[in-house]
Amino acid sequence: MYRDLNGKVAVVTGGSKGIGAGIAERFGKEHMAVVINYLGDHEGARKTADTVIKNGGQAVSIHADVSTEAGIASLVKTAESEFGRLDVWVNNAGMEIKAPTHEVSLDDWNKVIAINQTGVFLGARAALNYFLDHHQPGNIINITSVHEQIPWPTFASYTAAKGAVKLFTETIAMEYANRRIRVNAIGPGAIETPINAEKFADKAQYDQTVAMIPQGRLGKPEDVAAGAAWLASTESSYVTGTTLFIDGGMTLYPAFKDGQG
Repeated sequence: MYRDLNGKVAVVTGGSKGIGAGIAERFGKEHMAVVINYLGDHEGARKTADTVIKNGGQAVSIHADVSTEAGIASLVKTAESEFGRLDVWVNNAGMEIKAPTHEVSLDDWNKVIAINQTGVFLGARAALNYFLDHHQPGNIINITSVHEQIPWPTFASYTAAKGAVKLFTETIAMEYANRRIRVNAIGPGAIETPINAEKFADKAQYDQTVAMIPQGRLGKPEDVAAGAAWLASTESSYVTGTTLFIDGGMTLYPAFKDGQG
């Protein structure tokens, strides 16, 4: 669909399943080369890579902890050694831990912040350095959540990280706009992914979630992937420092949809 993406190279963190896999597979349809990062799901990453190749792209999967400098460095090195360059960096890896805030342990808080916030900083910093060192334009896409905007009780560490990434995205977008580097975020709403499978298997929870979405349906990884492809392409060349919410209207305060209030 986006001819300028043909042959470009992307790193997608957390690409073994869900939204990350969807983005990688869509990049394959754009005939891109994709470095698929995973932490624990080797088989899922392999399947994602196979699909990318089947879709017309190139792919390699690599185990790395994105909350560490060494892990991020290995992703840059892989992009260079396997495909010769880097054009797009997608910070997608994330996790959540549910607990009342007064019961959250420091270890659990740090785990969520390490992946969802520090990992985004490390990934973005590595991409920025690559683009600057090679005197080339670049593109960074951070996957946040509707919960960069909507409070979510019992997920304080998750919302804290996503809110931080929102402002981080805006800040570095401003900082590097005149260096031909665009930085944007995508805020997914309720998306059908493996992490939500057990929750949405419960009809009551499924119905409750759908009732919060004006469009009346859950999203799919392909919905988010379509937004990522657009942001990666020159079709969005005048867009930087924004969050693209892909949420079926969840951020529109659906409780007011019938005129209550």
